[in-house]
Amino acid sequence: MGYKTIRGKILYTSLKPERMNQERGREYFSLTVQQDQCQVMHAHCEIDDEPAVIRDIVLSLSPDSYPLDCHCRLTVGHKFEGSGWFRFTDDKAECETFNQRDGRISQTIDLERPIRWLGSHPIVGDGMGCRAFDLRQGPGKQLFKDMALTSPDHRGATGPMLFKLSYGLEYMGEKTITVPAGTFECHHFSYTDTAAELPEEHPTYEVWCTKDHFITVAAEAGGYMQTRYELIEYSEE
Repeated sequence: MGYKTIRGKILYTSLKPERMNQERGREYFSLTVQQDQCQVMHAHCEIDDEPAVIRDIVLSLSPDSYPLDCHCRLTVGHKFEGSGWFRFTDDKAECETFNQRDGRISQTIDLERPIRWLGSHPIVGDGMGCRAFDLRQGPGKQLFKDMALTSPDHRGATGPMLFKLSYGLEYMGEKTITVPAGTFECHHFSYTDTAAELPEEHPTYEVWCTKDHFITVAAEAGGYMQTRYELIEYSEE
């Protein structure tokens, strides 16, 4: 076929004492590595907690995992919230979107350096975003100034629109993780240093991802969120 496709499902559960281990959402995803080594991620995300969120993402990446383009469609509270298309070059980031709050939006941002990662809010993407970390430097923290989001909301429940920011990644080393989908050799990361630019600092967020394609195997958010995410289905074709 000349390409490889990974498919999976991630379960969202609560870590709050009164809701411990209760299902609160789910995500179905695929990642296709094409013959030219470009990658296309599809993700369908469902958050049951009100206001309920349904998000559909198609994100394409260069062979070295820089974002090329993305389409996002968002439903919040069972009503259409917005839809948008994003495109990235070496010196520009642009989007064309429509959302219920702001109407039609056209954005173009001039860049000194290419956007390193677009956070479009699927949990599978939170692992893939850790590819930005230079593992040759070993455990520790690295700060990234050239990142972007489709929404600054922690649940990705606003917009979509282009939001440029910086944040840190801390690498805690390797760990073997067993989840319902199987046992995986993983890299362990934590997202850090979001306070300066997000409207509200994101709670502590740890991610365990596969060593090859950085697929999220497990993740946990602390603070007020108290959520866990686990890979429950996984296949390669």
